[in-house]
Amino acid sequence: MPAKSISTQADGKTFEQLRQECLQKKKLFEDPDFPACDSSLYYSQSVPINFEWKRPGELCENPEFIVGGADRTDICQGALGDCWLLAAIASLTLHKETLTRVVPNDQGFDRSYAGIFHFQFWQHNRWLDVVVDDRLPAVRNRLVLVHSASNNEFWSALLEKAYAKLNGSYESLKGGSTLEAMEDFTGGVGETYETKSAPTDLFNIMKKAYDRGSMMGCSIDITSSAESEAQTASGLVKGHAYSITGLEEVNYRGKKVKLIRIRNPWGQVEWNGAWSDESREWNVIDSSEKKRILQNSMDDGEFWMEFEDFKANYDKIEICNLTPDSLTDDTKRKWEVNMFEGNWIRGSTAGGCRNFIDTFWTNPQFKLTLLHADDNNDKCSVVIALMQKNRRALRKEGLDLQTIGIHCKTYINVREISERFTLPPGNYLLVPTTFQPHDEADFIIRIFSEKAAGTMEMGNTVDADLPDPPMPSLPEEETDEEKGLRRMFEKIAGSDQAISARELQQVLNGVLSRRREIKFDGLSLNTCHIYDVNLILNMCMLFISYDTDRSGKMSSYELRIALKAAGMHLNTKLLQLLGLRFADENYDIDFDDYLTCIVRLENMFSEYQGTVPPYGIYLLK
Repeated sequence: MPAKSISTQADGKTFEQLRQECLQKKKLFEDPDFPACDSSLYYSQSVPINFEWKRPGELCENPEFIVGGADRTDICQGALGDCWLLAAIASLTLHKETLTRVVPNDQGFDRSYAGIFHFQFWQHNRWLDVVVDDRLPAVRNRLVLVHSASNNEFWSALLEKAYAKLNGSYESLKGGSTLEAMEDFTGGVGETYETKSAPTDLFNIMKKAYDRGSMMGCSIDITSSAESEAQTASGLVKGHAYSITGLEEVNYRGKKVKLIRIRNPWGQVEWNGAWSDESREWNVIDSSEKKRILQNSMDDGEFWMEFEDFKANYDKIEICNLTPDSLTDDTKRKWEVNMFEGNWIRGSTAGGCRNFIDTFWTNPQFKLTLLHADDNNDKCSVVIALMQKNRRALRKEGLDLQTIGIHCKTYINVREISERFTLPPGNYLLVPTTFQPHDEADFIIRIFSEKAAGTMEMGNTVDADLPDPPMPSLPEEETDEEKGLRRMFEKIAGSDQAISARELQQVLNGVLSRRREIKFDGLSLNTCHIYDVNLILNMCMLFISYDTDRSGKMSSYELRIALKAAGMHLNTKLLQLLGLRFADENYDIDFDDYLTCIVRLENMFSEYQGTVPPYGIYLLK
């Protein structure tokens, strides 16, 4: 049973609640979360065209949501550079059950019409229900972005609007990977192949994927921006996202020939080589076979080509398995799935790749235990996918994709990277990282295995093994420093043997200032409200051991080890909070803040008996 979707409206209302409100008020819906204004179109520039926002009823006489069933020919690209999205939508139309999830059929321009529509997308392990009004950008009463070949059909234009809302604006959709949209339509896992270095059985891999319902796309690389969407002599377009819509084998002159069907989302501009629509090769094969494969072939942007020509002309293939289990309902083989969410936070868990060995070890880490080999094999098949979250929507804030990777593979600035591994049973450590240290992002990591696997986030323990406070030294055993401290205390305390926080500040600053190993501006008064002298002297020595450059500061990335040496074990979330609270802009913690951190942790463990309060609020007071 499909997972229930979550409403994304700011007011929490569902599509049906909003539609009923509009029907009762006899008023067409206007979306306050994605208004019909310039900011919904562009965030980095003024709108280059004088758009008007028009409802379908203002553009044609009898608007319909879907005319004669949603079809891949319903998607025609407009002025926006989102061919990657359109290629994914075209693939989506080939999978009716999936299409019905993304494009619910409980809406249209009939009596329940209220100017409101909704679509469902997968985002970071959740299905979201995205509501939009039906005001669409138009120029001279014609849609200028995605539109259907039928002037009165609007499902594809409204789908694009919902996806733009999900990502913050229409401009946020410029440039992308077909695989990204495929995953958002399915919740599936993606894989990428380079045609020039693909496995020898690539056709069989793709045919098996197609037969089981996978969505697939392809593209031709460019070497410079000048080549973007440049048309080759053979009718193909560089730097442009295509859909793969079929694979066949035919008998041709006594041998089997592998064919692949591809669609250009423009709805025109096709391959003109062998096996193209009007090529002579079709005249040689059996007429019934020709009719079955070609169907009603026309200049609609879709064409066949021989697989070897495909590999020679295209560079990249993207395959999205529709579900984490095997690709058809009638197969018994299922993927086992494990998923974790995490963050790279500068100063604590954004350690960068192995080039930065001093901080690499601080990255989030996950243990993978493969217990059982695949059937009829002595190895375990595993697909690991690392995805950074919300980066497209963050573009308007000047943030783009981070360069990410799993430590043993290539790093690249894409939303998700995935790798297929064949490994012997055993224990493995996964370390997802950004390439550079201090680069921040949220991520999810998904692990797919043919047999059940054990997974665990490392460093997730919170406990403390605190030593008993040391007893004061006997007078005859005191060090010179302790004797000096005693004399200063007695001088200030008087007959009641008590001093104030301000007086303690004077005592401690006097003692610690004599230590050449520590460079600091003195303890704050706030610090001296909560400390005892013995603790400070003990923590002083610990701090010195981690202040490797004798700067009077320690790296916030080293805090984990320093705390462990003090008998405290914190999980990743608490370490991130400490880094945010106590580290400066250079990811350093000075002596005073270090002491504050230590004592608050000691008090926390004492008060909460080895556990932590919700969200570590205690640490941020």
